[in-house]
Amino acid sequence: MQRLFTSFIVVIIFLSSCKTQTKKTMDSHKYTNDLINETSPYLLQHAHNPVDWKPWKQESLDLAKKENKLIIISVGYAACHWCHVMEHESFENDSVAKVMNADFISIKVDREERPDVDQVYMNAVQLITGRGGWPLNCIALPDGRPIFGGTYFPKEQWINILNQLSNLYKNNPEEAIEYAEKLTQGVQESELIELNTNEAVFTKEEIDIAITTWREKFDYKLGGDQTAPKFPMPTNYHFLLRYGFQAQDEKIKEYTNTTLTQMAYGGMYDQVGGGFSRYSVDVKWHAPHFEKMLYDNGQLVSLYADAYLITKNELYKETVIETLNFVERELMNDEGGFYSSLDADSNTPEGELEEGAFYVWTKPDLEKLIDADFDIFQDYYNINSYGKWEHDNYVLIRNKSDKEIANKHNLTILQIKNKVQSWKKTLLKERSKKERPRLDDKTLTSWNALMLKGYTDAYRVFNNKHYLEIALKNANFLINNQLRKDGGLNRNYKNGKSNINGYLEDYANLIDAFISLYEVTFDEKWLQTSKQLTDYTFEHFYDKTSGMFFFTSDEDETLIARKMEVYDNVIPASNSIMARNLAKLSHYYSDAHYLKTSKQMLNNVKESMNSYPSGHSNWLQLMSDFSTDYYEITISGSDALSKLKKINQSYIPNKLIAGSLKESKMPLMKDRFNNNETFIYICVDGACKLPETEVEKALKQLKTQY
Repeated sequence: MQRLFTSFIVVIIFLSSCKTQTKKTMDSHKYTNDLINETSPYLLQHAHNPVDWKPWKQESLDLAKKENKLIIISVGYAACHWCHVMEHESFENDSVAKVMNADFISIKVDREERPDVDQVYMNAVQLITGRGGWPLNCIALPDGRPIFGGTYFPKEQWINILNQLSNLYKNNPEEAIEYAEKLTQGVQESELIELNTNEAVFTKEEIDIAITTWREKFDYKLGGDQTAPKFPMPTNYHFLLRYGFQAQDEKIKEYTNTTLTQMAYGGMYDQVGGGFSRYSVDVKWHAPHFEKMLYDNGQLVSLYADAYLITKNELYKETVIETLNFVERELMNDEGGFYSSLDADSNTPEGELEEGAFYVWTKPDLEKLIDADFDIFQDYYNINSYGKWEHDNYVLIRNKSDKEIANKHNLTILQIKNKVQSWKKTLLKERSKKERPRLDDKTLTSWNALMLKGYTDAYRVFNNKHYLEIALKNANFLINNQLRKDGGLNRNYKNGKSNINGYLEDYANLIDAFISLYEVTFDEKWLQTSKQLTDYTFEHFYDKTSGMFFFTSDEDETLIARKMEVYDNVIPASNSIMARNLAKLSHYYSDAHYLKTSKQMLNNVKESMNSYPSGHSNWLQLMSDFSTDYYEITISGSDALSKLKKINQSYIPNKLIAGSLKESKMPLMKDRFNNNETFIYICVDGACKLPETEVEKALKQLKTQY
């Protein structure tokens, strides 16, 4: 078996774009399989493949056992470009389908709907190949234990693999079973977290050591890591933004702001319509895989809002405004929910599906559209060798500030800004004539929570009431549609129906978002709901042996392994988010169990931080909270909200905020209301300084740097 999988070295293609096909009537297609009854746009894309696809359901797994057939578990998502390359090459091909249908039960999985299934089989592929990505294709025994896997396979290689595995299982099943047993054991044992029984002590020096390790990978010139592709890692840069500020580390400050500036200047950022693509394939953030994901944009709004609070850099503010305009224009439904993603692919005028067709421009078209201003425009957006992409197309990218352009062309900054707004309006109108990228219109709880927090943070920083209105609309949408009567959450919403039992990431992100919403409204409903959801996670996700939380509920179906999500990635690990939630809630409710659990979770992962700091950036946020004074800022009185708005104009990373306009029974607010005055209390672990009525005097009691 070792010879089998090593003979097929898989070229891993990183995440990219994809397409969401419109469901057509069954009688207009030659083939229709069981995916036609699903709601996932990704699964529906494959509903008319000649492959006899099944959805991930117990009936599909039972059929494999009944017929004693190997299972093909093929995982992807609706914005995954290479998923669709493999679909076109293999899954739409009759000869490939014949092989798959004869000897295998083929199951299609939307990784965004079922991250639990993706997590398990991705782990297996990473153990086999050392890497991972999508499309994910894993071959398993009839009982679900994996024996082989990889990502994208060209057609002939895919057929060859299937034939060899089928022959192996028919002629030498003992060898296949033996390998599956070893691989499954590896999946079950990988990333196991053990209870750290040492005293939980956290210091700034430990954070400094992690930063020293991390610095070696920084691209100080262009931002991000030194290698390509480059991903916008919001959690990493949010922590580094904080560290640079608190440690007064000028090198980190400069690096973080370089990264944020270059991302906002880059082609990865939609210079016409706002919003970020998934990642860039090059080191200068220029050529993206053009898909736009909700979770990236939600987190990046929060990041740029906080960066503006520190720097007052207008570029960051503009980035937030334009990104939220994009979200409302293209990813929000009438109910207040947010859709998942936009495809990278769209049709060219010739009717051919092409990556980036919606977003790129030719020089003649731009000359015609911009007309008299083209000389300035081409300098601003690099209609030159720096901005050229492929096939004589340009991806708009900046490398000069408004001030530099203004000086070069003898204009004021205001004149430049007015021209830029006029150009964007013109290009957006012209672009609207093109066929739009396809939409993945499912609504996921955890991703909506990230966008909800983005709107909340934007309101906190910019005091734009519209952002709060959208945040509240989304929060109420989630309460009304995704919160069940038993206190649990559903993950998915589509066509008026809520389904799929929520995962830890759904709970963790929604708790986090609701705490943030409480901190800007002082509506205790959001804090109380956060506590209720937290208590539910203890009941259904908590592992007393390790002191961590499983990714799946104890009410979910049993897979070959029950995993924990520990490493922070593009989205923070659900365990790190929960640990930070528990720390905050322990203050609000004077709950020692919450605090003890949070510290234990951090203590469990502490040893791996130094070797892999970028995979622990959200954990490092928590360590920062425990390593310095962490302030409880409470505001009580009829004028609490206006004082809150003034406080929110200062960047204070080591704090939580509580408040009330009337008497409150919440532990942190108890006995602090005064009918005549609005008092601000600054406390650390319940020890408070004298209350103040003036914001400026209260803020002087804070120490925000190490």
